Amino acid sequence: MTKIAVVALGGNALTMAGQSGTYDEMMANAAAMATAVNEVLEAGWRVVIVHGNGPQVGNLALQQEAALRQEATAMVPAQPLALLGAMTQGMLGSLIARAIDLLRGRGTAAVLVTHVTVDPADPSFGAPSKPIGPFFEPAEAQRLARRGGWVVQPDSGRGYRRVVASPQPTGVIEIEALRALVQAGHLVIAGGGGGIPVLAADTCGAVDAVIDKDRAACLIARQLGAQALLLVTAVDQVMLDYGKPTQAGLGTITAGQAARYLAEGQFPPGSMGPKIEAALRFLDEGGELAVITSPARLAATLAGPGPSAGTRIERAPSQSGQAR
Repeated sequence: MTKIAVVALGGNALTMAGQSGTYDEMMANAAAMATAVNEVLEAGWRVVIVHGNGPQVGNLALQQEAALRQEATAMVPAQPLALLGAMTQGMLGSLIARAIDLLRGRGTAAVLVTHVTVDPADPSFGAPSKPIGPFFEPAEAQRLARRGGWVVQPDSGRGYRRVVASPQPTGVIEIEALRALVQAGHLVIAGGGGGIPVLAADTCGAVDAVIDKDRAACLIARQLGAQALLLVTAVDQVMLDYGKPTQAGLGTITAGQAARYLAEGQFPPGSMGPKIEAALRFLDEGGELAVITSPARLAATLAGPGPSAGTRIERAPSQSGQAR
């Protein structure tokens, strides 16, 4: 039986904290990610990669706004946020595909420009929450907000960022093409930046939003019938009581335990919360295993519980190992 794993890589993994997002930086980061994913391929899994684009699409938006203040505006018009998402799909998809092909041979990876449908009545349009672009000091953030009509919010204690709408994805327009590529044995990079958002009733309409890549990865995994959803992040394990003296990592837990911790407020909405929610939805709709860990521990965590594993969330209690 063919095993399929959907791997969600954050945009922050491709432009890390303290980096400006140069080509050399992003290519080196993509190579590190490719090494981690290659270990999953070597273990016999077929892989779909869904990547974020928060830093990159925000930087591109800043470039667009800078162009508006130049005389060249009439020749080079600014584009809507949905098309900026499409641009970053191509850019980041190319970097990841090249890094994979360097390890496994040309043509191994295929990049699929992917559109996802959204509901125009989604409440997120009235409550922007998805951070994009760089971090700013409070005064600079407020200045940019006034100038560009942005909404800005503090992000993880590291400064302020622009936030945009992030509706739930409801469908994947290219799902059958994606399925065919996976069945043909390709590693597929799809749903980049969470997918290009379009209205369900109008596939040509651009939507000013950025889709959460974990939600998109969960949707793709469910529609493909994948066995595993792998959410790659900067930490080795999900933490309980994060930042407190009682902080402790989670190894293997059940979906029920994860849901209880989420209800207790252990996983904030702006950080680990969306990953836990995506994992629980995947498991609730038939998935077997959700993993949340760092690139270095990805393959080991997928293989099973152990001292070098990250966090595994399993559907059935009988499968679970030790948990707090």
